[in-house]
Amino acid sequence: MPTASKVDLAHDLIRRRIRDGAYTPGYRLVLGTLAKELGVSTVPVREAVRRLEAEGLVEVVRNVGATVRGLDPVEYRWTVETLAVVEGAATGMAACRLSDAALAEARRLNDAMRDGLDDLDPLRHSRLNQQFHRVLTDPCPNPHLLDLVERGWTRVSALRSSVFSFVPERAAEAVREHDAILDLIARGAPAAEIDAATRAHREATLHAVLQHTNGEA
Repeated sequence: MPTASKVDLAHDLIRRRIRDGAYTPGYRLVLGTLAKELGVSTVPVREAVRRLEAEGLVEVVRNVGATVRGLDPVEYRWTVETLAVVEGAATGMAACRLSDAALAEARRLNDAMRDGLDDLDPLRHSRLNQQFHRVLTDPCPNPHLLDLVERGWTRVSALRSSVFSFVPERAAEAVREHDAILDLIARGAPAAEIDAATRAHREATLHAVLQHTNGEA
């Protein structure tokens, strides 16, 4: 296997675990352990970590090593504001291309989120939430826009293991907002209206997190 492919393999593995919440903020990346798991030397793993550092997902500190980056409120705000714009646009563009089966799957995922509200598991709720939004954006015909959305989701996951751990009250609100977005799609609302609703939904989460963070300070 070429070295470049080994770097890609390590990069994709670490990035996916950050995105999925397996590696939470502050998690220490042990190069030797990762190399052994992947069956490679530490060289491609180190290069993958450098790439993740350049992407803003990992922080490398001398004499400490590499860790998953924690929350910087300013960076979090910039990330989510950007994600709100691109995800809203992608959802609006995708709406007219969303099949009945995909719409039904989005409703199923939102119902699963609703069913879990009484005994909230924040990480499960976050996974279902991302699956829900992925169903709604997947038909977007613009691959560059989808790439920006994916990067935004990954960056948000790196900054917060789960929003719902910090602001659990957002869980029920998010489900209601999902219902409203689905209703807009189902009745064939204009793309701009769906875009605006999705953007407002993402920004509401941002405001809740920043309010919580400021309250802690």
